[in-house]
Amino acid sequence: MAIRMTGMYSGLDTDSIIQEMVSARRTKVDSAKKAQTKLSWKQDAWKNLNTKLKNLQTKFLANMRFTTSYSKKVTKTSNDSAVSVLTGENAVNGVQELKVKHLAKTAYLTGAEIKSDSGEKLTALSKLTDINPEFKGGNITATIGGETKVIDVAADATISDVLTELKNLGLNASFDEKNQRMFVSAKESGEAADFTLSGSGRALTALGLSVKNNGATKIDGQDAEIELNNATFKSSKNTFEINGLTITALNTTKEDEVVTVTTEQDTDGIYDMVKNFLKEYNAVINEMDKLYNADAAKGYEPLTEEEKEAMSESEIEEWEKKVKDSLLRRDENLSNVMSGIREAIGGGIEVGGKTLYLHDFGINTLGYFNAADNEKHALHIDGDPDNEFTSGNADKLKSMIAGNPDTVIAFFSKLSQNVYDKMTDLSKSRDGYRSFGNFYDDKKMKTDYTDYTSKIQQLEKKLADYEDSWYAKFSKMETALAKMQSNTNAVTSLLGG
Repeated sequence: MAIRMTGMYSGLDTDSIIQEMVSARRTKVDSAKKAQTKLSWKQDAWKNLNTKLKNLQTKFLANMRFTTSYSKKVTKTSNDSAVSVLTGENAVNGVQELKVKHLAKTAYLTGAEIKSDSGEKLTALSKLTDINPEFKGGNITATIGGETKVIDVAADATISDVLTELKNLGLNASFDEKNQRMFVSAKESGEAADFTLSGSGRALTALGLSVKNNGATKIDGQDAEIELNNATFKSSKNTFEINGLTITALNTTKEDEVVTVTTEQDTDGIYDMVKNFLKEYNAVINEMDKLYNADAAKGYEPLTEEEKEAMSESEIEEWEKKVKDSLLRRDENLSNVMSGIREAIGGGIEVGGKTLYLHDFGINTLGYFNAADNEKHALHIDGDPDNEFTSGNADKLKSMIAGNPDTVIAFFSKLSQNVYDKMTDLSKSRDGYRSFGNFYDDKKMKTDYTDYTSKIQQLEKKLADYEDSWYAKFSKMETALAKMQSNTNAVTSLLGG
C-alpha cells in the first residue's frame, strides 16, 4: 500500500478526491457481489422447490405406481364388542359367519389366607415353621403342560424359597403381604400351559395352596374357541389368523347369535390415496406457476451494506422479497419441469383395450376463466366434499372405485408410473450441470457461485491497486510541493538576510 499523504501543501482534500474517483470503479465490485447474492437466493429457491418435487415423486408416486398399494381391504363385523378383525393383503372378499364359544384363560391359583402361629404378620422371609411349628419338610409336585416336576421343601424353608422354586419351574409366583396370600399363575394362557399342584408333608397346606384342604381357588387354563363358517378353531390366545384375517375374540356370543364378518375392497382408502396425491400435486404445480408467472422486479437488486444503512428493517425486507419472488420468473428450466409433469399426468392410459384420461374419472381443471391466478393447472375431483368448486358434482371417481375398482387401480398405477418416469428423466444427472435427483442445475450454480467469489477477489484487488496508485501520485505531488516550499523558504531567508 502506498504512503497516503494528505493535501498539507497542496491544500486539496485528497481523500475525498480519490474516493470519488474510486467510487466509479467500486460499482463493478458491488455489481458482482449483488449477482452472487442473487445467485445464492436462486439456489435456495430451487432447493426448496426441489424438495417438494422429490417428495411428490418419492412419497406418493413411488408407492402409487404399484397395484398392490391399492389392494386394500377392510373387514366389518355386526358385533364389534364380540370380535375385532384386521384385514391382511390375502384376505378374500365375502361375508362369513362367526361365533365366539370360549375366551382364552390363564391358569390361576389364588391361595387361602395364611397366618403365623404367633399371630404376627407374615413376610416373604417367614419360615413355613412360623405358620405350622410341626412342619418337618415335604415336597410339592407341579404338573405343567403334562410335565411333572418335584420341589423339595426343607424344614427351615421360607416362603421366598418356595416362590423361587416355583418360578424356576416356569410359573409366576408371588406373596401379597397385605392380604397374606400366595398367588401362582401360568406364564401363558390356554390349556397347554395349565398346571396343578399337589404334595406331601403339609407344604401346600402351610402355604395356603391346597384347593382340597384349605380353600385355595383355581381357574384352569382354557383355549379360546370360535366357529367360523361352522368350522371350529382353537387358540391358546384370543387371536386367530385365518385365511388373511387376524381375528381377536373379545367376548363370547350368545348361544343363538351369529356375527357376520364382511370383507370388501376399501373404497375409501383408494379414494383417499388419489385425493391426497392430487392435493400434493396441486400444491407443487400451483407454486411452480406462481414462481414462473411472478411480477418482474426491474430495478431491484440485492442491497449493499451501505444501501441497507439508509433503510429501515421493514423496507429492507420488502425490497429483498421483491427480488426473491421474481428469481424464477420465466425460468426456462422451471418451464421444462412444469410442462413435462403436466404432459405426463394429462396423458392417456390404456386399460382393457380402451384409452382413458383423468376426466373419465371426474378429475379436471377448473378451466382458464374459472380458476384463480396460478391455479389454472390444479386438478379437482368432482363431488369432493372438501372442494368448494366441485362438491356439487356427481362423484364419478368414488362410483367407479365401488363399481369397477380394477379399472381404477390399473389406470392410476400406470399413470403414476408415467409421471414417476418423467420426473426421473427431468432430474437425471447432467455432467457439469446437474446431480441425479435434482430438477435444477445445482452443479452449474455451485460452479458459478465459486467463480463469482474469484471474480470479486480480483475486482477488489484491482480496485485497491487503483486506489493505491492515486494515493501514490498525490503523495509524489505533495512531496514535490514540500520541496518547493522548502526551497522558497530558503531563498526568502537569504534575501531577507
